[in-house]
Amino acid sequence: MEFDLREYFQVVFEDKLLVRMPDREDDFLTPATRLLEKKREMIEVEQALSTQKEEFQMKAESLQQRRTELEHKEEKLKDSLFKFDKFLKENDSKRKRALRKAGEERQLAAQKEREEIRLQAENMQLQSRKEKLLHLQEKNSLYQHYLQRVLERTEEFQEVQEMIDRFNTLMATQDKLLQRELQHQEKTEREKARLLHYQDEAHSQILELNNQLADLQGQLEKARAVVLEWESHWAQIQNTAAENTLRLGRIRMATLNLFQTITKQMHIKSDVSIEDTELQLEKIRVCFTDLDAIYKDLKKADLTPQTTMASSTN
Repeated sequence: MEFDLREYFQVVFEDKLLVRMPDREDDFLTPATRLLEKKREMIEVEQALSTQKEEFQMKAESLQQRRTELEHKEEKLKDSLFKFDKFLKENDSKRKRALRKAGEERQLAAQKEREEIRLQAENMQLQSRKEKLLHLQEKNSLYQHYLQRVLERTEEFQEVQEMIDRFNTLMATQDKLLQRELQHQEKTEREKARLLHYQDEAHSQILELNNQLADLQGQLEKARAVVLEWESHWAQIQNTAAENTLRLGRIRMATLNLFQTITKQMHIKSDVSIEDTELQLEKIRVCFTDLDAIYKDLKKADLTPQTTMASSTN
């Protein structure tokens, strides 16, 4: 719009205010023809101004719509970033819980391993005791009379059978201990296998979460790049809008100054508002048209005497 107004004023000042010789054909035009020509020019200028006004209004509406869309996209992007940050925090919390649970499982495994060592030590003691009892049994079978004499001297047993029953009881106890040891060993093996399986699952899950975290970090970087790009684009739009606003203000100020200068020089009273730039331009156009008509009339009047004198001389 700035370029069109500059071109308009340039045409007015160069074609209508600068002194130049009129064409020979203008001398033969009737006042009615010149009036029609001036009206045609005035209509063309009015149409050009109207078209430029509509184009400027359409551009302003387009910029406003674009600004609204950008604000909406910015709000959606902020919401997505907030949800993504919440998702990262939840994943970090899950990872911490998994690590804590794995630590607890390791502690439990270590405790069970210590229990296994204790049971093995106890088993070794029982095995040693068993060997001693067998050795004693062999000795007792060889020395039955010795047992009899012992029985006679002891008050704990009344018969040798009681001593044998006691030995059988000890053997049964040993069997139970052996069975318990086997059960503990089987349970320990199951717990070890379960622990290894859980460790493998936990390791796989950690790797998967790490991969997801890497992917999400990549998406976050891309989202940040998009945000920076849109922010740069928005800043460019704002700068362009500010420049257009500044240019429009300068045009309005130049138009007002020109309007005030013309009305003051021509002693024209006008009630046009200082904010009505379009009406000011219309008044300026009318004044330029009147000045141009006056100038041509004066130029024609100056040329007529000169033509008469040249004819008389000839």
